[in-house]
Amino acid sequence: MDVSPRRRRARRPLLPLTAAICAAALAGGCAGPGTPGARMSNPDTTTQAAAMRRAVNDLQTAYETVIRNVLPSVVQIQAGENLGSGVVYDGQGHIVTNAHVIGKQRTFSVTVANSEQPLGARLVSSFPQQDLAVIKLDKVPAGVKAAKFGETSAVAVGQIVLAMGSPLGLSGSVTQGIVSAVGRTVSESSSGGGTGATIANMVQTSAAINPGNSGGALVNLNSEVIGIPTLAATDQQLGNSAAPGIGFAIPASMVKTVADQIIKNGRVIDSGRAALGISGRTVLGPDFQPAGVAVVTAPRGGAAAKAGIRPGDIITKIDGTPVPTITSLSEELASDKPGQKIKVTFTRSGATKTVEVTLGEM
Repeated sequence: MDVSPRRRRARRPLLPLTAAICAAALAGGCAGPGTPGARMSNPDTTTQAAAMRRAVNDLQTAYETVIRNVLPSVVQIQAGENLGSGVVYDGQGHIVTNAHVIGKQRTFSVTVANSEQPLGARLVSSFPQQDLAVIKLDKVPAGVKAAKFGETSAVAVGQIVLAMGSPLGLSGSVTQGIVSAVGRTVSESSSGGGTGATIANMVQTSAAINPGNSGGALVNLNSEVIGIPTLAATDQQLGNSAAPGIGFAIPASMVKTVADQIIKNGRVIDSGRAALGISGRTVLGPDFQPAGVAVVTAPRGGAAAKAGIRPGDIITKIDGTPVPTITSLSEELASDKPGQKIKVTFTRSGATKTVEVTLGEM
């Protein structure tokens, strides 16, 4: 399954409303025609129905509270021909979004929740390696509210979440789902405006993520942003159409790390991301299948060069794990840290060598 930002409209059949109403009626113990008094004959069923109604009402109230608290912090961003979302990060008008939303633009049109009048904004800095960027409103209008970001360590599978943004240009839209998995490492396509980044520790969600949701907010029921929706999975067997219910969000901890540095320093100076210090390309073996990563450049002073790796070498394994493609190499390094030591296996002129490399910083 390839994972990439989606630009096409996803089509899903609508579920018949009558099915949901019928299910609720059955759970409530409703009596059918010709059975008067059936409800009163079963006190347990009546108690269960009342408890179900209270639970439904409590959940609906929680949804409405979260939407009231967070939606005013979610904006729509027009960046040239790209349309995406963003989240107000602070009271100074800084907005965090995806790098692939802003592309190569430096000025933007931003629509905030409490106004239909677009506002001007400019780029502060972009960090494509993590697909994050920060822009800043030229003038901060009254009523603009900064979002509250949660702790990634508290995110757990099964938590109810809401995704907020402007899918397909429909600003202020909300979808719901759960956290399906945590700690995912996914690679973003470089086609269709993607950055080609490999991102670790992403939050997987069943909440619908459509084109335009990128850069918006994935929110828990405590009204905290726990991630920035970034990618939707695609299924190659279905012609690269969107795989329903499989979306990914950059975790709040990484969002805060990047945004804080950009706001303070104008750029990211400590990414926390490891780098091998090469540029490379996938090479094919005799069977025309991916067989490794050919080193194109290994800059002097970089981690790989210091370990004796040079252009023309073909990297085949990292710590014993095969890396047949440049994507698999990036994914293998995604969770490593600068300064960490790894073993890199490569071939040179038909001979296989293994060296220890102390990773640098991206």
